[in-house]
Amino acid sequence: MLPEADFVVLAAPLTSSTRHIINGESLKRFKRDAYLINVSRGPLIDDDALTAALGSHQIAGAGLDVFEHEPLAAESPYWNLNNVLITPHTAAVTEKLWDRHYAQISENLRRYAAGQPLLSVVDKHKGY
Repeated sequence: MLPEADFVVLAAPLTSSTRHIINGESLKRFKRDAYLINVSRGPLIDDDALTAALGSHQIAGAGLDVFEHEPLAAESPYWNLNNVLITPHTAAVTEKLWDRHYAQISENLRRYAAGQPLLSVVDKHKGY
């Protein structure tokens, strides 16, 4: 679908199979007027490949909320690209974020006390 997408949004976990899922090869399949948005995990993107693609206008632009190394270093080439929107790892912050967190924590405490299965348990073998 990369050759057809106007926007590619990354919202995937970081696992051994998703690390650098966006790399030089995948970026070659993007349309020149396509945008990449990453609101998930920084290491999903090969930064060298993306900065090269953005610098040469191989793709139109990117919106990046996460980076492989955070905070983003002052010498990162991303800062010098005019087709990148950088946000400080805040994509998850919404008006109702804390209400949802408190509701789930409360429900899981209730379930734990009642000996019931918990919600949203992390599968450590899958990595997420």
